[in-house]
Amino acid sequence: MEPHPEGGYFKETYRSSEFILKEHLPHRFGDKRRFSTAIYFLLTSESFSAFHKIKSDEVWHFYAGGSLLIHILHINGSYELIKLGNKMEAGEVFQCVVPAGSWFASECAEGSNFSFVGCTVSPGFDFADFELAIGDQLIRKYPDFTGLIRKLTR
Repeated sequence: MEPHPEGGYFKETYRSSEFILKEHLPHRFGDKRRFSTAIYFLLTSESFSAFHKIKSDEVWHFYAGGSLLIHILHINGSYELIKLGNKMEAGEVFQCVVPAGSWFASECAEGSNFSFVGCTVSPGFDFADFELAIGDQLIRKYPDFTGLIRKLTR
């Protein structure tokens, strides 16, 4: 696995061989994109995935380890916490979607040593679509979440 710019480690496991042409994509995409991509993603209790956003929907899948907390700041200004894990009785889910354009970050839940998950992106992930948050700028947009943003930005 390789270090990811947002934090944690990743390994790409799938990259579609086919493309969606630019003229068939929403205007937010600057060029053609793969149909879909998928990665394994690993976070430990000593790391976090810093707030960032991408231009595609991202489906998260839980595989192993402890629970993962996914913090989403939606485009409309609302906040959502998703608990990704295998304890359904505790409100956790095995799979969730982070909508395109939402700022999001993730961290291992308290008591979790690591979280091993997967992420599937469609249209496929391209680093041209990735934006890492600058804490002060994100705080100006979401001032009610200053503490969380300071905790989960670099």
